[in-house]
Amino acid sequence: MNESALRRALLVIAILGLAIGIGAWRTGLGPLEASTIWTVATLPVVAALAISILRDFWIGRFGVDAIALVSMSAALLLGQPLAAVVVAIMYAGGTVLEDFARGRAERNLKALTDRSPRVAHRTSTLGTQTIPVEDVAVGDELLVRAGELLPVDGILIDASATLDESAVSGEPLPERRCAGDVLRSGTVNAGEPFSMRASALAEQSTYAAIVRMVAAAQTAKSPFIRMADRFALFLLPATLLVSGVAWYISGDPIRALAVLVVATPCPLILAAPVAFIGGVSRAARAGILMKGSAALEALAQVRTAIFDKTGTLTIGGAELIEIEVAPGGDANHLLQLLASLEQASHHVLADSIIRAARGRQLMLSRPRDVREHRGSGLKGRVENMAITAGSQALVLAAKPLPIWAKNGEERYRDEPVLRVFAALDGRLAGVFTFGDALRVDAHDALGKLRSAGIARMIMLTGDDRIAAKRISALLDLDALVADATPADKVATVEAEKALAPTMMVGDGINDAPALAAATVGVAMGARGATASSEAADVIVLTDRLQPVADAVRIARRTRTIALQSIIAGLALSGLAMIAAAMGQITPVAGALLQEGIDVAVILNALRTLGDGHLLRA
Repeated sequence: MNESALRRALLVIAILGLAIGIGAWRTGLGPLEASTIWTVATLPVVAALAISILRDFWIGRFGVDAIALVSMSAALLLGQPLAAVVVAIMYAGGTVLEDFARGRAERNLKALTDRSPRVAHRTSTLGTQTIPVEDVAVGDELLVRAGELLPVDGILIDASATLDESAVSGEPLPERRCAGDVLRSGTVNAGEPFSMRASALAEQSTYAAIVRMVAAAQTAKSPFIRMADRFALFLLPATLLVSGVAWYISGDPIRALAVLVVATPCPLILAAPVAFIGGVSRAARAGILMKGSAALEALAQVRTAIFDKTGTLTIGGAELIEIEVAPGGDANHLLQLLASLEQASHHVLADSIIRAARGRQLMLSRPRDVREHRGSGLKGRVENMAITAGSQALVLAAKPLPIWAKNGEERYRDEPVLRVFAALDGRLAGVFTFGDALRVDAHDALGKLRSAGIARMIMLTGDDRIAAKRISALLDLDALVADATPADKVATVEAEKALAPTMMVGDGINDAPALAAATVGVAMGARGATASSEAADVIVLTDRLQPVADAVRIARRTRTIALQSIIAGLALSGLAMIAAAMGQITPVAGALLQEGIDVAVILNALRTLGDGHLLRA
């Protein structure tokens, strides 16, 4: 019989004993028979609790469950078996309620495990073969059918795919992926069948990592919970002192018993673990992985946030910033022609250009007669028009820059951008500017972090100061540190951490030392930067900055609820102890009152599973 089943059995025995004893007493069998039944129903709970306490003591732990053991034993010795069996029901019921609360909080983990990929469809010259997901090797070509889970991480081979990534990233709407995009295990094919190439083994893929980290989070204790455990140890001598004083002053041992009965510190034992498990589970639903409740508690206390620039505050690639077109030109048509031509190019900008065109729902044509000039650009024909795209020297040769294009050239003169000139039938038709663009949600995310209590925000980057200032000028930041080496980043984080609890947010391998040095390291893990994810305490799975603000809000709300439950529970228990010491509460009434307090604090702790008004703000 497992421990959970034993707890339920003890509760059933105690409840049946109470009911049968009351029945015997009411039918006139006499108080002796009823007392015997209540005593017999209490003894299994006493024995199980004594064994549990001895087992904990043997491994160096001493819990406040001893108060419950003392109160039941004292009730039996003082001839109060009814009070003893009610305390037994209270204690056993509290443990069963804890199991229920933990089970409710861990439901997300079970849901994650239950939907783990089990099989994959491997394609080869021999056809398609269904194999266990554990047998997938890196480089295997896999077929993912409509509605199926992606078995491992991989690269999309087909032109496009539609994926439901809600289980991994928390994104509610399907995402469109293009050839060459990175795909993550655990997402669902929400469109037509497609082919992908495995880039990781099953146990090393995204979804397996999610399950492992959430499972670890369920068992890890935060400093807050350990502090509560230590504080609880003072309750036993304090309770014995209060009950002893009550007995000495009144001369009535039943008053001492009543104090013991209402002193069981279930709020302290149960509230913090249940609240923190709920918070970790809630974060997992939003695509935020917290490596244990210690990470969640530390995140709840941060006051300073440090951000890497490239890939964190910015998109981290060469994205289309601006299109300048000749008078009378059409930007979308010119982009369509350029992207059609770039389909034949291997240049680093080709993917960005094609992605920008597809983002505007532009239909691409097949290019013809394409000739690539290494390092300069390419020429070809699209829709019966001759198009040249690349550097100014290639496109214009010795011709002067038109007046309409001079403003942009001057504006971007000292900026870290790439400029692509495009000519149609020998005439300059437009200039495309590419650079590292600010994330679209960066303003909102930083604003929500401010409202969540982050007082100081810093950009910390290895990029040159000109590039860093261009981005920082767009944001509400308190400081900028540029030209930083990995060692400089660690030194900056250590200096800020000495002043206030500090969160470092980054995504690259070079951010790993700084993430490890911070009070809390937050990795933008959507792109699979293994080193930064390993060093971080919190991993954001979606490629957005907004979940960083959500993570701080979830952490603070969780810690607040845990603290509320503990303070309210202990305050109510303390008032009940005073009333019992004054003779206002009998042992039986005290046991019932304490059970009500337990239920109230656990239900309050379970609020961490919901969104709360803070997350909707």
